[in-house]
Amino acid sequence: MNHLCQEQIKRLESIIASNQRNFHCLGQALKAIRDHHLYRNLGFDSFESYVKNRWDIAKSHSYRLIDAANVIDNLSPIGDILPLNEAQCRLLSPFESFDQRKIWCAFLQTGVALTAHQLRNFISDYTGNRQSPRYDLIETISDSYQRAVFEMLYQIRLARSDNWQSTSRQAAIYWNNVMKAKILWGKS
Repeated sequence: MNHLCQEQIKRLESIIASNQRNFHCLGQALKAIRDHHLYRNLGFDSFESYVKNRWDIAKSHSYRLIDAANVIDNLSPIGDILPLNEAQCRLLSPFESFDQRKIWCAFLQTGVALTAHQLRNFISDYTGNRQSPRYDLIETISDSYQRAVFEMLYQIRLARSDNWQSTSRQAAIYWNNVMKAKILWGKS
């Protein structure tokens, strides 16, 4: 093994060792080791054997970490708010790059909590895999209506962040029901 290769794998393994909690760095380092077959320089026949025996990481988890790093790399250019963990990235990884960006941006616009559960529900709605309102209908409303909705979501986030001190939760629910009644009023 040449000196340059030794230094590269030493640097990458240092990243893995010091970033066990940082899924993005961990995934990037694992990807580089896998893609450049650097595990062979350490005497491992396969990447799967390397991650299992060297790091006690299951094959499936190592690939999820690599996929998560790819998702973060894809979303990084479009904003400051990125998925917080591998579980959130896992939900986006089956989609093409463009769709990942579109889904993530639309999810952030909803103002709901950044959790894997919320993202899973949103993706199900967005892709039409559930029998609830579809978030892609956002494209069929006027700009002024969309601005009003986003402003309302912002106000809800503010009220929630101050523990419903400036606006009570009951008042927010009441006005939500008023708006729902106004929307449904014309239905027979």
